[in-house]
Amino acid sequence: MIKAILVFNNHGKPRVLKFYQFYPEDLQQQIVRETFHLVSKRDDNVCNFLEGGTLIGGSDFKLIYRHYATLYFVFCVDSSESELGILDLIQVFVETLDKCFENVCELDLIFHMDKVHYILGELVMGGMVLETNMTEIITRIEEQAKLEKQEAGISAAPARAVSAVKEMNIPQKFKDIKLPDLPSIGNLKF
Repeated sequence: MIKAILVFNNHGKPRVLKFYQFYPEDLQQQIVRETFHLVSKRDDNVCNFLEGGTLIGGSDFKLIYRHYATLYFVFCVDSSESELGILDLIQVFVETLDKCFENVCELDLIFHMDKVHYILGELVMGGMVLETNMTEIITRIEEQAKLEKQEAGISAAPARAVSAVKEMNIPQKFKDIKLPDLPSIGNLKF
């Protein structure tokens, strides 16, 4: 089972954090720091698997990671997960991000956090791998984008109604209304 998915940059700044087990926020920050120190000090030519840190579960858990340009993608998993399977999952995640954002970079993860979490939710839910077929994931993302466009049309309806009322020029129409002449108050008998 996947315990956590962490994405941070070369300076240890977290960009995507997803924990599938509850940890208080201060412990989550310590886990990110410890994981960054464990992963960042390793050479590029060594294995991408290492024993989990003391905070995330110790020897029963493994950290499986890939380093792409300025980002580390780290999956914290228990001993039941296949290391090579998780490396492949990281590759699918990164390639899906790359297709969705057309040459993904760190800023895409920052400014499109909702879409990144949606993609991650298509891959992994509750710590279990759901889908590894990238074309299937892309299809779901395109369907979601279509729904969002439809909802934008519905939510824009009140704004279109307001602009239509403004175009009617109602104050000018009130001025153009011809009212009958009313007798003056002085001519009325009480």
